[in-house]
Amino acid sequence: MFPGSVFAQIPSESTQPDDALVTRALTNELTAAQDTGHPMQYRLRKSSPHLISTKEILETKDGAVARLLSINDAAPSLADRQKDEARLDELLADPSRQRKRKQTEQDDTGRALKVLRVLPKAFLYHYAGSETNGSQTLKRYTFTPNPTFTSTDLELLILGAMSGTLTIDAAHQRVVRLEGHLEKDVAIGWGILGRLNKGGWLVIQQAEVGAGQWRIVHFQMLMSGRVLFTTRSFDTTEEESEYAPVPVGLSYQQAIQMLRSGQGSPTMAGK
Repeated sequence: MFPGSVFAQIPSESTQPDDALVTRALTNELTAAQDTGHPMQYRLRKSSPHLISTKEILETKDGAVARLLSINDAAPSLADRQKDEARLDELLADPSRQRKRKQTEQDDTGRALKVLRVLPKAFLYHYAGSETNGSQTLKRYTFTPNPTFTSTDLELLILGAMSGTLTIDAAHQRVVRLEGHLEKDVAIGWGILGRLNKGGWLVIQQAEVGAGQWRIVHFQMLMSGRVLFTTRSFDTTEEESEYAPVPVGLSYQQAIQMLRSGQGSPTMAGK
């Protein structure tokens, strides 16, 4: 889920004996990000300043499908529910729509993996102490841009402006929290396409959700900038919960049937 790499060691000025923990944890994240053999069903609550939506998501071999559960923490209106059902009908009637959705997911994954592979060499990591959380021993590392790392890739430019904190579950060697802050403005597309402003930040948290699987449980981002000639703010929070495994090889048509019938995850009980 979090960026990592098997191709590079992490530069560090720390004198702590467990610096290698960062390397192992980031490598584990890269491996997990490429694992498609454990599909899940879960609830996604996404909020912005103007809208809160909750959906049931089901991962399939054909890409994820979703069904609307609530809007602004209330049951959807009849019109909203009818619109969502019509969307599912269109997916069933026209498989090319789902193929496009899957392609978008694959493109997103490809961009994420690109970041994952360079994260170790893009930053310098420094041991910052440990703490306990129940039975967990958590190791904290701060990170700052590595001045020797350069890239002309638009998707990697942001790394040269970001610093933050990485928290690792020492026993499982998995990242449980990443917090990053933009320390300077970032030009996107040589300043022609846009710019992200200094001061933006993001937080990603993950946890074990069962059967040894780790997934994102919280994502929050607040950034502002200019896209072309328009000033925009990116203010979103996502909470993922109630994960449950689904059969490997499930088709998206089967998933839609499950979502409509309330089968699968316990989050659908009574829906």
